[in-house]
Amino acid sequence: MARSECCTFDCQKLTMPRSNDQSLGDAIREFLHSYHLEDKLNETRVIQSWGKIVGPMVEKHTHGLYIRNRILFVKVDSAALRQELSFSRTRIVGALNDEVKADVIEDIVLK
Repeated sequence: MARSECCTFDCQKLTMPRSNDQSLGDAIREFLHSYHLEDKLNETRVIQSWGKIVGPMVEKHTHGLYIRNRILFVKVDSAALRQELSFSRTRIVGALNDEVKADVIEDIVLK
């Protein structure tokens, strides 16, 4: 079967570049920006990065992470660990923001 006989429309038109072509990544970024979802996505990335930044031992003793008004709230099940983390808050904030490549959080509240 010849190429022009395979269907009722011209297959040549399918391969022609369009002037409004954009990469999938650019389209997703544009979608996230237009629906104001970038901030929520970055907040989710920060929370998912918590264990990588603080390590598995600290991660085991922390839970209930959430972000409100650019502040990360973390429940800690050990008073000693809470004290240690409070000394490292500034470093952890910087590391989390660096991990997601955005200024997502300004502070951490340890409960």
